[in-house]
Amino acid sequence: MKPSSPRPWQTAVLILIVVGLLVLALGGYLQPLSRTLLSPVLPAQNWLYSRYQAFQNLITAPSDTAQMRQRNAELEAEVASLQTQIISLQQQVTEVEILSALLDFARAQPENKYQAAAVISRDPSPFMQYVIINRGSDDGLRRGMPVVSDQGLVGRVSAVTASAARVQLITDPGSTVNIRVQPDNADAVLIGSVTSEISLDMVPQDAEIQPGDLVLTSGLGGNYPPNILIGQVTGVREQATALFKTASVQPVVDFSQLEIVLVIVNFNPIDIEPLIPEPTPGT
Repeated sequence: MKPSSPRPWQTAVLILIVVGLLVLALGGYLQPLSRTLLSPVLPAQNWLYSRYQAFQNLITAPSDTAQMRQRNAELEAEVASLQTQIISLQQQVTEVEILSALLDFARAQPENKYQAAAVISRDPSPFMQYVIINRGSDDGLRRGMPVVSDQGLVGRVSAVTASAARVQLITDPGSTVNIRVQPDNADAVLIGSVTSEISLDMVPQDAEIQPGDLVLTSGLGGNYPPNILIGQVTGVREQATALFKTASVQPVVDFSQLEIVLVIVNFNPIDIEPLIPEPTPGT
């Protein structure tokens, strides 16, 4: 016996029920019922989803950590490279500024011919004050040539090789420079010291010098050209019974920051030592 097929009225009822449910759902009338029916299911769903996320993170964590470490290493290398570039650019800017100042100095003294040189070494001894420059006899340098910076007098060449030279600074204990104090035009001698300080000796008692006066080379003695700035008087010391005054001087050159200097190559120092009479014995 064959099963009977659904009757038409049953099909119509089912269609009406489905349509009615859809209408109620679209109208929002079934939301309270759906929330009631799904409320026990949602916590379980959230719990399952959180466990799934934790499991997924556990699986992917090693690769993510490795990628982060690699990315951090790349960023650190990039930062180091940028810092190196910044330092290099700063050095280039400083060098350009120094060269520009030296050029201005050379233009202001057109009677002199200059050879630029870089400082490549400094004096390690506490008893001598000198620097080594990267120009020598192959570049026309000779012993005794004056050395200046864009600020003022540095010293003079004391020894030369083919490709380098030693410059005795005016702060060296063995350095002496004949100077003139402006505006009084008093002549004196500038001497260095083991403490790198410079001072004036043999200042005439009648010289009216005071702090702030300028100290320049006088050209006497044949070791330096005249009118090269050295510094300013900072203090004067005198004694009623002494033949001469003394004075302290602040140099205009910062010797700790010397990087590039100019050697005056067309100046020929004159050795007048053989012409100076020796002191008479017993005097």
